[in-house]
Amino acid sequence: MRIAIAFDRFGPYHVARLAGAAAAFDAVLGLEYYAETGVYAWDKVERPSPFARITLFQGSRAKQPGGRALRQALSDALERFQPDAVAVPGWASREALATLEWCLAKKRPAILMSETQENDGARAGWKEAVKRRCVRLFASAIVGGDRHRAYLRKLGLPDNRIFAGYDAVDNNHFAQRAADARATALELRRRLNLPEDYFVASARFVPQKNLAGLLAAYASYRRDAGASAWHLALLGDGLLREQLRAQCSQLAVAEWVHWPGFQQYDSLPAYYALARALVHTSTIEPWGLVVNEAMACGLPVLVSNRCGAAALVCEGRNGFTFEPADTDAIARTMTKISTLEPAKREAMGGESRRIVAEWGADRFGRAMRQAAEAATALPRRKNAICDRLLLKVLSNRAGGGEAAP
Repeated sequence: MRIAIAFDRFGPYHVARLAGAAAAFDAVLGLEYYAETGVYAWDKVERPSPFARITLFQGSRAKQPGGRALRQALSDALERFQPDAVAVPGWASREALATLEWCLAKKRPAILMSETQENDGARAGWKEAVKRRCVRLFASAIVGGDRHRAYLRKLGLPDNRIFAGYDAVDNNHFAQRAADARATALELRRRLNLPEDYFVASARFVPQKNLAGLLAAYASYRRDAGASAWHLALLGDGLLREQLRAQCSQLAVAEWVHWPGFQQYDSLPAYYALARALVHTSTIEPWGLVVNEAMACGLPVLVSNRCGAAALVCEGRNGFTFEPADTDAIARTMTKISTLEPAKREAMGGESRRIVAEWGADRFGRAMRQAAEAATALPRRKNAICDRLLLKVLSNRAGGGEAAP
């Protein structure tokens, strides 16, 4: 079976998933819409891969033509590859809608890749009706977990055509590099200017990541913990950087908050490996792959209950969840984890590794294979003109919003 899998731009996570899919299919085409986007500052992944790869447009999305040029580039790439099925990243962007439009025109089943939860935002009735109309055009879906499955069921996709496994990372990459970092921990701490005990957070500096709430909770935690309090390392960057730094000063915690900046894929594991626990406080988060990463590195995790990745947390066994709007609740979980005996925290980190071992890139490959088999087993869809017109109108009106990784 031949499958084309489309993403906005290939980051390391997408390349890992595509490699997982390559082990499950006869041939895989990784279709990248753009070489650059304005959301994630990943370095280009250049290493050899076991799948074919094509980039439709060089440069960033903002500099590329839409409409007819996008449809033509898509058609040229997919006609050359001749997939039995096509996996599409969501239903909202013009790129995803144009890809779905090609599938309908060529009578090839489309597989929806979705990590949208019903509680990700306010839902307008008319928008949900349009969304239901779009979702029913997909033959099957691959999702992150139960919350995403439940939302697709509500939008009309049958449960027996929804498969979990979308949100996966290369566990081996993180585990091995974390082990290497711990082997040279003293030297690495000095070089990276990191303290002995710290929480690590990794996120874009945007409102939905709730880093202001995290800093408020951290200040409360420090007041209670006193001299034994851990430091906090905030990995990432974004529009709120200066605002967050000012908040640190106002809260009188600047001395204990570290700002390593955005870290590329190869440098991330060291920051996890030297930390004591991850804390992730998003108020809106379809999944949160940083949780997978930290767990693969053997960390206990403190995770907002709004995150899809909260499904990876077994309360008290490998971490704790909390309501992200409740800064006292966040502070309490920080106190819980930091006051445990080191052996108990190490055992929790081991439990994290055990749990996330089931969420590697091979899981994505297996789920995609199941979705493709379910999709291709269905009768060929009749090419309804009204559906194609709907997609054309929506793709012309839609922006190029980038999907989550």
